[in-house]
Amino acid sequence: MIRSFADLERLVRQGARKRLVLAMAEEEDGLKAAVAAAAQGVVEPVLIGNEEHVRELAGRERLGIANFRLVHAEGEKECAARAVELLRAGEAEVLMKGRIPTSTLMKAVLDSGNGLKGQGLLSHLTLIESPAYPKLLFMSDPGLNIAPDLIAKAAIIENAVRAARKLGVARPKVAVVAAVEKINSGAMPATVDAAVLAKMAERGQILDCLVDGPLSLDSALSARSCEVKGIGGEVGGDADILLMPDIEAANVFYKAVAFFSDARMAGVVLGARVPIVLPSRADSDATKYYSILAAIALA
Repeated sequence: MIRSFADLERLVRQGARKRLVLAMAEEEDGLKAAVAAAAQGVVEPVLIGNEEHVRELAGRERLGIANFRLVHAEGEKECAARAVELLRAGEAEVLMKGRIPTSTLMKAVLDSGNGLKGQGLLSHLTLIESPAYPKLLFMSDPGLNIAPDLIAKAAIIENAVRAARKLGVARPKVAVVAAVEKINSGAMPATVDAAVLAKMAERGQILDCLVDGPLSLDSALSARSCEVKGIGGEVGGDADILLMPDIEAANVFYKAVAFFSDARMAGVVLGARVPIVLPSRADSDATKYYSILAAIALA
């Protein structure tokens, strides 16, 4: 079981190096992250972008890219199309966003004829290693699905469960997070979704995991909170996965953890044919590196 990013790095190092396509590589942070990962021996970067601009940037930042494959492409749309084309052809296993806008890259990924869309829903998964929690914590969805309905929430859980199981969590415990533990159908519809999702898992409609909800955040993560509130079950106080009610709650939680704690974090988009790294410009270098590790491990 992977309990930390150190464990994740050891796992990735044990396997064969994966090829990572950096779409529109003329972007400082993305290029630095790809070079750092290559220096650790975990990826072989493939750089897509204006060759002159990429080499100029690498020279200015003193980044060694002489041994990287560099595919010339002009502009956002061409960079996105070339990146997706390489991945569809099996010439790489992981996609990473460079200077290209997320909307342009995802449009190419989701193209019905020539994209990378898988069978289900795409969702963003965050991995969190915190001194305050005894194991790696997964959280979704802070980046893609704005206001998921019940069916979308079930699909987001399934993506997260597959990822957690691939990282050694045999039967992930999923906490469906809300503001309170009691159902309030009028004022808090997320509590109803949570209860239905728990019942769906109980009846085998969501597989390979335990689901409980609604659970407040403290009840999902703290055994003491569950004891005080009289909450039983196997999930409360020991969650592996947090399903947030919407993108606003998830994104605020993500940024609060990032800025107000010593936690290490990573993020990856699941549900496409390949894992996708969509770093935020505000993400730390460490977060970008760990995101690459997570994508490689899940490829």
